[in-house]
Amino acid sequence: MNDGPLAGIRVIDAATLAAGPLVATWLGEHGAEVIKVEQPEGGDPLRQWGVQRDGVGLMWKSLGRNKKCATLNLRHEAGRDLLRDLARAADVVIMNLRPSTLRKWGLDYASFAVVNPKLVMAHITGYGAGGPKSDRPGFGTLGEAMSGFAHLTGSPDRPPTLPSFMLADGVAALNATYAVMMALYHRDVHGAAGQLIDINLIEPLARLLEQPVLTYDQLGTIPGRTGNRWDISAPRNTYLTKDGHWLAMSGSAPTIAMRALRAVGRPDLTTDPKFAETQQRLENAAEIDAIMAEWIGEHTLDDAMAVFEEAEVAAAPVYNAEQLLADPQLQARGVFPSVPDSQLGSMRVQGPVPQFSATPGRVRHLGPRIGEHNEEIYGGLLGLSADRRRQLHEQGVI
Repeated sequence: MNDGPLAGIRVIDAATLAAGPLVATWLGEHGAEVIKVEQPEGGDPLRQWGVQRDGVGLMWKSLGRNKKCATLNLRHEAGRDLLRDLARAADVVIMNLRPSTLRKWGLDYASFAVVNPKLVMAHITGYGAGGPKSDRPGFGTLGEAMSGFAHLTGSPDRPPTLPSFMLADGVAALNATYAVMMALYHRDVHGAAGQLIDINLIEPLARLLEQPVLTYDQLGTIPGRTGNRWDISAPRNTYLTKDGHWLAMSGSAPTIAMRALRAVGRPDLTTDPKFAETQQRLENAAEIDAIMAEWIGEHTLDDAMAVFEEAEVAAAPVYNAEQLLADPQLQARGVFPSVPDSQLGSMRVQGPVPQFSATPGRVRHLGPRIGEHNEEIYGGLLGLSADRRRQLHEQGVI
């Protein structure tokens, strides 16, 4: 039995790969019942995505947490009928098929609303509905390129840099998750109908990168790549320590920048207008950067961090995965619990974010096998007989 603030909410996760399934994952952590429907052969491509152990996809195990898995082939009309039946009994449906495919298959929001006017549908695509590109296939990489992220990321003399993780998908999923919650609030508190949420992989990330748009609109200039520096903060970079580690620092607040200068033995610069005044400090960022790099390069990571922590400077080591798991702050907060699993024995995953005092999120189990809950979903929820389920299986529908 699910508990948590979303207990009683049923979500149909009919999306594939990252953004849509992530929305369902986060809702499921906080009590929603999530039914994952995927192709009978192979399931969600997410199962084969990234690193495997003994043929088991590790990303799937994490993103499939808390979900009930049922197979469903939407290429069959009988499969689409079953999805409509599930939607009739659901609060939320998450889809990522192209808009034209939804209309052709009768799985668009208007069709769902006929059988369930209270349904909230999150439709996440590469480009969003409407416009000349709405039906093109889109993936996170394209969102990271078109949003402006890649243009700003990397060194000035090097190519634009793409992230090695699902950034655009993750940012879109976060937007979609809070959008679902707002739509449910509007429905349940104001007595309204459900609605369609249209999200693409470009706009949510572009919103976080809005400053270049504002700069171009008002000043006519196009910001470029600055490596790990940022033109709104100095010092701000990664610095190599004497023992070969990297340390990151942020001087976003003027008081922090002044503390950093004092910590590296340059209190004289705190009264120099070139460094004490914010705009002047930004204009002389290269000089202050060199001062920090020289001092940090003469100290080990532990020694440098001891000085910065004593001086309350905003600095942190650049962690790899091993160091992240070993961090005492994160250990004290229980960020990476070890979850038992029938296929892997157990696996450490990151727990729910954020942490609630009264209704904490839970990882009840990791990603199930393909079709593990077919009997519960089709026999229990939809009430299909064993003969009908067997027939649908033989036809390749489930």
